[in-house]
Amino acid sequence: MRTALPSRLLRGAVASAAALAVLAGCSTDDSVDDPPASTSSEDGGTEEETQSSEEWFVQEDYDEQDAQRSATFEGDPEQPWLQYIDGEMTDTSSYASQDPQKVCFANASISNPWRQTGWITMNQQLQELQDEGVISEMETRDAQDDDNTQIADIDYFISEGNCDVFVISPNSTAAMTPAVERACETGKPVIVFDRGVETDCYTTFIHPIGGYAWGIDTATFLSEELEEGDKVIALRILPGVDVLETRWAAAEKIFEENGIDAVDYFTGADPTEIKKIISDELVQGDVQGVWMDAGDGAVAAIEAFEDAGVDYPVMTGEDEMSFLRKWEETGLTGLAPVYSNFQWRTPLLAIQSIVAGEEVPKEWVLPQAPITEEERTEYLDANDGMPDGHYAKFGGEDLTGYPDVWQDRKIP
Repeated sequence: MRTALPSRLLRGAVASAAALAVLAGCSTDDSVDDPPASTSSEDGGTEEETQSSEEWFVQEDYDEQDAQRSATFEGDPEQPWLQYIDGEMTDTSSYASQDPQKVCFANASISNPWRQTGWITMNQQLQELQDEGVISEMETRDAQDDDNTQIADIDYFISEGNCDVFVISPNSTAAMTPAVERACETGKPVIVFDRGVETDCYTTFIHPIGGYAWGIDTATFLSEELEEGDKVIALRILPGVDVLETRWAAAEKIFEENGIDAVDYFTGADPTEIKKIISDELVQGDVQGVWMDAGDGAVAAIEAFEDAGVDYPVMTGEDEMSFLRKWEETGLTGLAPVYSNFQWRTPLLAIQSIVAGEEVPKEWVLPQAPITEEERTEYLDANDGMPDGHYAKFGGEDLTGYPDVWQDRKIP
């Protein structure tokens, strides 16, 4: 396992701040102001919008994540938020302490349902570690999807001088790198999670497998369910964002190899735009499949087929409850890929290991397994009563407050 930042993340440096401002770990919400107009990458549009996925595709990273999909993960499968792929470990013996630790958390945002679900889970994990005397408090600063704000937040924590551990969920890759390096220079543990930075000075970098794995899972599923020459509409949130671009780069490669006619559009996750795209395509001819780089708007896509009175497509969405419920209701052939939301627990549990002087993975790669039709009922039953914006693989079932805290959707 490499400890330097994978090139799939280095390429994220070209992403614009505006694009990253609405990026979830894997999705955006429907309240984003002024989403980009629906634009096929085969049409006109900006240079960034028409950028070929070949410019994002890195064979080495594709192969690595493809292999990681079937890798053996260390640890208890009943606790996937603690599992990892065997590789280089960080010696944390110098950080061992009997004292409760003050955590300083620089968060990109809680501006969408995916991040809100994770934030709720993280706070419930925090309560348990406070009760155990591992953490004294967690001071959090929310950058509200703004690079400059998060840089200032990290520098504030550094100058404040009383942080025992830094936890950082970067708003963007390149912009945050110098600030993360300044945090590393304090000599305190630095935990990066969700999105990466262009340095390996951190104590551990926690993330699910990645965008290529998402693209491989979803495009392989669609290709196996469809016939050569069938048409797939690919609904993409934003251009120029690494974790989304690599999902599409992998999917496009597989569609081309299998003779699937895939046409991609940027939607801004706007349900109205999604319905318009699908409706316009159905006027032109049959559509056999729908591929999404995130599940926002999945229900709108399905409703467009209902409005047209045509057969449901083979479809990939996400593990957001709204898609799982609509999938079951319609009986369509589907798959729910995930960008493991339970990762929000892992940084705080990593602190527990670090203050105990235990080794932690340098690059902590978490499992990222999609929900299949055979598993759908299990996850629907397990998340019965959860709101539509909840994510099925949130991993908080054993925490204090379950299920009420997540059902009530009270944002700490």
